[in-house]
Amino acid sequence: MTKLSVNINKFATLRNSRGGNNPDVLKAAIDAQLFGADGVTVHPRPDERHIRYSDVREIKKIITTEFNIEGNSQEQKFVDLVLEVKPDQVTLVPDALGQITSNHGWDTIAHREYLVEIIGVFKKAGIRTSIFVDPIIEMVEGAAETGTDRIELYTEGYATAFLSNKEAAIAPYAAAAKRANDLGLGINAGHDLDLHNLKYFAQHTPGLLEVSIGHALVCDAIYLGYENTVQMYKRQLG
Repeated sequence: MTKLSVNINKFATLRNSRGGNNPDVLKAAIDAQLFGADGVTVHPRPDERHIRYSDVREIKKIITTEFNIEGNSQEQKFVDLVLEVKPDQVTLVPDALGQITSNHGWDTIAHREYLVEIIGVFKKAGIRTSIFVDPIIEMVEGAAETGTDRIELYTEGYATAFLSNKEAAIAPYAAAAKRANDLGLGINAGHDLDLHNLKYFAQHTPGLLEVSIGHALVCDAIYLGYENTVQMYKRQLG
């Protein structure tokens, strides 16, 4: 069954907007696990506008399920943090400095040399690697040449197109996943997946190992409750 990793960045965004420690990000991580999530994801950025580097260190101490750290590996501060914390998985995202949210995958052909080098650094430390890619066959094939363990399919395009034509929306992702399977790459996915589009995506993406969901899940939790929402998302993957 596809695993659910809960991205808790939005809890930190809310905390930081007021100061203090409400909501408690560590409790959000603990409760995600308690409520049935298979893992916790964080995406620290250089300005620490949501998850702080200190949060990542503290979460590592209490995590009992899979810990996934996403971020821009072109920032040395991020690389140093990952090597210090040693999460189960690091997901490399080609963010620009100050970017509000991730909005594209790696050009695995143009950046092949760099990706081979940085992926080697993390794998040498015993950390599973995943790289953010668009659902383009050439980018998947390029990813296979970098030495990465997995790819994370960037799903905003699917989520947007799903509203008007779900068959057309899933087609490039199904094709990309099939090629990844052929090449021996593990498949993760994330961005704008929610209770409306998640089940269809999971059913039609062969070999899908893990989804990372934060924004939509936290928004739903405001109305439906955190525990109930985590379990509702898990049922979409069942």
